[in-house]
Amino acid sequence: MYAASREALTQTRSALTAALDSVSPGAATAAAAQAGSELFSVVEVLDGQRGLRSALADASAPAAGRQGLARQVFSGKVGAEALTALETAVGQDWSSSADLLNSLVTLGRESLLRAAADQDQSDAVEDELFRLGRIVAGNPQLEQVLSDLSKPVASKRELLSRLLYGKVTAITEALAIQAVSRLRSAPAEAFDELSALAAAQRNRAVAHVRSASALSSAQVDRLAATLTRTYGKPVTVHVEVDPDLLAGMVVRVDHEVIDGSAAGRLAALRKTFK
Repeated sequence: MYAASREALTQTRSALTAALDSVSPGAATAAAAQAGSELFSVVEVLDGQRGLRSALADASAPAAGRQGLARQVFSGKVGAEALTALETAVGQDWSSSADLLNSLVTLGRESLLRAAADQDQSDAVEDELFRLGRIVAGNPQLEQVLSDLSKPVASKRELLSRLLYGKVTAITEALAIQAVSRLRSAPAEAFDELSALAAAQRNRAVAHVRSASALSSAQVDRLAATLTRTYGKPVTVHVEVDPDLLAGMVVRVDHEVIDGSAAGRLAALRKTFK
């Protein structure tokens, strides 16, 4: 994303935050969740209407005209907070229409995660998204169905909704279904990105740990404390058991990988002999 779009996103985020902050405390959680869902709906409309999408992102047209068009199309169809974000967004100069839409998706996700935080569900949402990513990654048939561009989006939404119903929070379900509706990467990667976003909203890093055997709660706590000291901020540890490692573990934080597994050491030894 170029500098113009980054600045546009910053301005739009500020406007949405101010709009949500102005809501009375008793209605704040519902307002954040509603704004997130409505921004997803706006993006879905714009994805399907190229002319409207281009008109709203046309930097050569007056900002007031773009905002007036957004109000004309979406007023009465979304709430005040989502409309404020949309009007602010289309009033900015974006490097591309794709940046505009992707930023609206980001703000929709952040709004839903704000609602999760209001309900003390941040940890649950982050963990559920991580687990969902691992489940999908471990089920090639499911991953293929979810990523199949020839299948109608509605059928993939329905499938995922059936799989998740009653097993995760409503916020997790909404985030996951939107991600599947507009995939830009493999489904498992998309869910991992959402889990990382949930952590980042609380200024946390995420450690994906593959261990040859299950770790106790005390071991997970010690690992989290060590990684927190190493990276200078709280680290959430997600563990999956991978017997193929033989012994030890592999830790990935962002793009950094620490391979302390027996399989990794054997691979390094074979490479040395070659």
